[in-house]
Amino acid sequence: VQLQASGGGLVQTGDSLRLSCAASGRTFSSYAMGWFRQAPGKEREFVAVIDWSGGRTDYSDSVKGRFTISRDNAKNTVYLQMNSLKPEDTAVYYCAYPKIGGWNKRRPNEFDVWGQGTLVTVSS
Repeated sequence: VQLQASGGGLVQTGDSLRLSCAASGRTFSSYAMGWFRQAPGKEREFVAVIDWSGGRTDYSDSVKGRFTISRDNAKNTVYLQMNSLKPEDTAVYYCAYPKIGGWNKRRPNEFDVWGQGTLVTVSS
């Protein structure tokens, strides 16, 4: 089971980025998917989650209205569109598979497979 995140980079305040996470080794369309982030010196925090069909999503308050999670089950890929980026969005972003059962999970210990992370740096 593998998750490969990509799309990070250095941008300026107000810019946009789209992260991608390619999945393999599980029946992708049977699982919800989540995005988390971890800033230097801070704990990993929930960003967004999407159910197996893409019909339901949930976001942290800090990104709601600016970020959009989506998925393409034909491509085994989940995306995170990030708009109006702020310096406080600077972090390593991780995609993750949740443990089986339900879709609206927010705690890192509810996820059991993690990608390697992709760094997003937002300059002021």
